[in-house]
Amino acid sequence: MTELNQLDLYKEMVRIRQFEARVLNEYHADKTPAWDIGAGLIPGEMHLSAGQEPAAAGVCAHLKKGDAITAPHRPHHFALAHGVDMNAMMAEIYGRTTGLCKGKGGHMHLFDPENHFSCSGIIGQGYPVACGHAMAFKRKGTDHVAVAVAGEGAANQGAFHESLNLAALWNLPVVFVIEDNDWAISVPRSASTANTSNADRAAGYGMPGVRVENNDVEAVFEAAGAAIERARAGEGPSLLEIHTVRLWGHFEGDAQAYRGAELETLDERDPIPAYAATIGLSDDQIASIKAEADAEVDAAVQFALDSPVPTADDALLHVFA
Repeated sequence: MTELNQLDLYKEMVRIRQFEARVLNEYHADKTPAWDIGAGLIPGEMHLSAGQEPAAAGVCAHLKKGDAITAPHRPHHFALAHGVDMNAMMAEIYGRTTGLCKGKGGHMHLFDPENHFSCSGIIGQGYPVACGHAMAFKRKGTDHVAVAVAGEGAANQGAFHESLNLAALWNLPVVFVIEDNDWAISVPRSASTANTSNADRAAGYGMPGVRVENNDVEAVFEAAGAAIERARAGEGPSLLEIHTVRLWGHFEGDAQAYRGAELETLDERDPIPAYAATIGLSDDQIASIKAEADAEVDAAVQFALDSPVPTADDALLHVFA
């Protein structure tokens, strides 16, 4: 199992947060005075992962080149933690030809074959795809693993249950990760899910299930490490549920009236300053790490802005005829 490095975990979380904060700023910059989701340099929906950094940092610390991740519609944190190039991802978000999908996919459709990373706006779609990755790894005789990530709302989709059943039946090297941020868009889990822990569902498919509370990056690291090590050793799939927090809206422009008084306590649940205090970082260290992340993000934004937009003729490229 990978050795715990607290500073590396903190740096990865900050790097993700600064990326998301800059995207937030760039996304809103030219949508005023009247809100228009289709306007601006970054049109369309935008789902950001602020608060959920511990899940990505803790899980991906154990992954290596050749392992696969399938992510949900809120994908940036796992993409960055898994090694997807920040410049190419930012260019895709801006719709530029240097993006991961030549500017045609947008932020919910990031595909990076080199790093075996993919995501989709379809709820729960990554679970069966991860099983496909895992089956390929097993048939090739490698020790690579696949990680399938989705929110707690996706655990009520048929694809989730079908994938767990097949993964257990075929003893596939796959880890199913549920990010439980308490809200499936605006629906609380208490109104959609009968059980209190999706990790308990693992028993129905003969695999281990673990729930990590308190958005604790080190607890995620330990639980993910055990599950990934088990998969690499040929011992089959596991289910990991991480109780995390979504600090911002489901999408940008979400007024979040459904969250009520919870909105007033969100800053207290921010995992990044909490972890900085836990590992005893000084103000100077915190500022230095943030500045390093900001410099990388600034370069990615500039790369995107300097890149060309697709032409009308590009619409006919890279499609099935």
